[in-house]
Parts: sequence; structure tokens; C-alpha cells
Amino acid sequence: MPSLSPYRSDLEYSYAPGIFPSMECLLHRPEQARRLLIHSGCADREGVSKLISLAEQHHVRVEEADKALARVSGKENCYAAVVFDKYTDAPDPARPHVVLHHPGDSGNAGTILRTALGFGIEDVVLVRPCVDVFDPKTVRASMGSIFQLRVRTVDSFDEYLSVCGERMMYPFMLDSSVPVESVLAGDLPERWSLIFGNEGSGLPPEFARIGQPVRIPSNSRIDSLNLSVAAAIGIYAFTEKCFR
Repeated sequence: MPSLSPYRSDLEYSYAPGIFPSMECLLHRPEQARRLLIHSGCADREGVSKLISLAEQHHVRVEEADKALARVSGKENCYAAVVFDKYTDAPDPARPHVVLHHPGDSGNAGTILRTALGFGIEDVVLVRPCVDVFDPKTVRASMGSIFQLRVRTVDSFDEYLSVCGERMMYPFMLDSSVPVESVLAGDLPERWSLIFGNEGSGLPPEFARIGQPVRIPSNSRIDSLNLSVAAAIGIYAFTEKCFR
């Protein structure tokens, strides 16, 4: 493996910076882990000690690498990071999905990954152009939740339709939409997808012809909700109805 450099999307590997994201990688995707980097001054910290034990259990190389940690994380206070091979998953056609169409912010994307997992949705699809799901900023924003999810990035929404199986689509948008509570007043189909658009532009108008568009009602004092907030509300509402 070459010397470690700041992340680039063309690399075959990425970094899970931070103790908790590193722990999640070693717990749930140990076969993808190449190295565990630790800070020389933190080997006796409880969290780092657990990381070292897990790495040894899975035969993952452990290195003290203060400069490399600062370089790959962009922070001086990063105490651990796992170097892991990128991977791809297929969404489970029998399960609910969250679809992010052209998301542009790594923090939002990572937060949505964590929210999806927290409410029981394990399949998330991103449609290009979009953030790099393996960018360390996304991985860290997800707090390592990405390693418990089936996440896939596709080139177009049509490509997603070719792999998702038959299901009901719920685009979150204003055009032709109904309030989300009116959808949830009835029975949900067995398989469904929640679709969220770009932070600035939302979903294109043609999504109004896909499934049943829904909106989250709010008062007139704001024009829209942050993407990660809207996704959290939508995910909670649908999973509360479906899984309770």
C-alpha cells in the first residue's frame, strides 16, 4: 500500500477518522479494513485500546501514525482512523429505501445515513452527481453508520429503478404533493422508497409523476427545511407507521 495521502475520490480506499467511526468499521466491516492508525499519545485511552484489540482480533495491522492521522483527517485532534477498502452493495428489493437525488453536502448525507439506520432503514441509494459517500467527511458525519448500511451510488434514477424492485415511490417535493400525514392515514404498501432532492434545487419537476409526491407542512415563516431535517422527519414518520 502506498504512503497515505489526503483523500481523493479516485483512490481504492478511504479513511474512517475518529474513534467511533473506526470502531464501527472494525465491528461491522472488518474484512474491508487495511490498517488501524493510532496517535502515539493515545494508545492507553479506553476507546483506542478497544480498537487495538479489535484490530488484532481481525488481523488488521496497527500503526502509530501521528502525521498521517493529521494529514488524512485534516485535524490535529484525530486519535484514530481505519484505512478501509471501498465496497459496493446492492439494495435489498424487499426492504424500504431512502434515495438521495444529487445531494451536495457531505455533512447532510452522513447525517441522513445515521438517521436512516437509527430508524431501521438499512438501504440508502445516492444518485449522481452527488457527494462521495466514502469521503471521510461523509463517513465521519455518519458516525460510522455507513458500515451497517447497504449503500450504493448509481449514475441515474433510471439505474436505481432497474435494481430496486417493484415498490411505491414517495418523492418529497411541493409539485402535485399531498401532506405526509394524509399518506400515513392509510395503509403503507409492503415496499416503498422515500426520495429526497438536492439541498438547493430539490427534486426535478418530472418526479411529480413518480409514485405519490408528499410534502412536510410548515408555516409560512420559513421557505424550506434543511435536507437532513426533512429527511429525518420523513424517515421517522414512515418508519413509525411501518415498524411500530
